[in-house]
Amino acid sequence: MPDICPNCGLPKELCVCNILDRETESKIKVYLKKAKFDKYLTVVDGISADELSKTAKSLKRILACGGTAKGNVIELQGEHKEQAKKALISIGYRESSIEVS
Repeated sequence: MPDICPNCGLPKELCVCNILDRETESKIKVYLKKAKFDKYLTVVDGISADELSKTAKSLKRILACGGTAKGNVIELQGEHKEQAKKALISIGYRESSIEVS
């Protein structure tokens, strides 16, 4: 007998909790921060802690840049505000929950 998800009660193969969690999240903020030597970092704030490293890895792969997940934010090397928004939408986050400033 397959494992059953404790949240939704469906088998693990059919579980939709991940997708539903992404859709009900609070606002995700994407903004630029100036780093050393006149370089820029794109900061993605508002991702839940359990999805943080997975989302950071996906963003770095899609945007072909370096970066890290520190604390509750994802820092990407370079100016990628608009591209990061498109990448987050392609990963599965809702467009209405992403704010670019």
